[in-house]
Amino acid sequence: MPIVEVTDLRKSYGGRTVVDGVNFHVDDGEVFGILGPNGAGKTTSVECLSGLRTPDSGVVRVAGLDPIRDHRAVTELLGTQLQESQLQPKLTVREALELYSSFYARPADGHALAERLGLGALLRTQFAKLSGGQKQRLFIALALIGTPRVVVLDELTTGLDPRGRRDTWELIEEVRDAGVTVLLVTHFMEEAQRLCDRVAVFRSGRVEALGTPTELIGRSTTAVVVSFRPSGPFDVGRLESLPGVAAVRTDHDRVVVEGSEESVEAVLAVLAGEGLSAERLRVVDATLDDAYLDITGSKGTS
Repeated sequence: MPIVEVTDLRKSYGGRTVVDGVNFHVDDGEVFGILGPNGAGKTTSVECLSGLRTPDSGVVRVAGLDPIRDHRAVTELLGTQLQESQLQPKLTVREALELYSSFYARPADGHALAERLGLGALLRTQFAKLSGGQKQRLFIALALIGTPRVVVLDELTTGLDPRGRRDTWELIEEVRDAGVTVLLVTHFMEEAQRLCDRVAVFRSGRVEALGTPTELIGRSTTAVVVSFRPSGPFDVGRLESLPGVAAVRTDHDRVVVEGSEESVEAVLAVLAGEGLSAERLRVVDATLDDAYLDITGSKGTS
């Protein structure tokens, strides 16, 4: 059964429509990704879901509750880590965890959360003295401190180094395995492809596509990406009209072709006809990043 339901959600600011009829649901225990370019309506949608903004129209429910009318009850079962958050500069990590723990009837072990997120040695450190990545990890801990049934994480790994990002991914997998539903707003396609059961791609205030990462990749015009260095001078424009080719671009001295599996043989045949070979040839399966660029119309030819 869905634990989150959003139906025909709309929100405008000063006559500018930011969310324009958004529909999606999230199943209990699912990791649901929300992707999209800046200004697509992602953060406004999750803020309406969290009860931080009032929708102009539409229906939003968390476990059957209205985030505005039933705000107190919703805050007991929903944790939120927002894209931009701040705490009092002199508040220590320990004090922040203890303060947020006091808001809930059954809080998690704050010290254990701090240890898991690499904050154990920083419990006495003031918020103002934390690095950007340390602050981000603290806000993740605060989102989880109330042992929520649903947690909203907006750009949770922004500012983290690669090791910190992967450690946080493992934490999210542990949270999911414990039965918590996760709404993950992210710009990292690798993150979404690894963690999410389903993803919604936002564009211009609407949900442009929704499905599993595999389904979205399958719907993309790109099935494979071929890259190579021609062994001699070559007009790459000739490749654009080949069967199955979706896009062609150059990357320094390499040619990159995105398309279907039949495009691979077509490209090699054209090269052979010119008496050329494909040096350092690489053929890889398309990724969610390729599907995202296809869905949002961000692909181009250069």
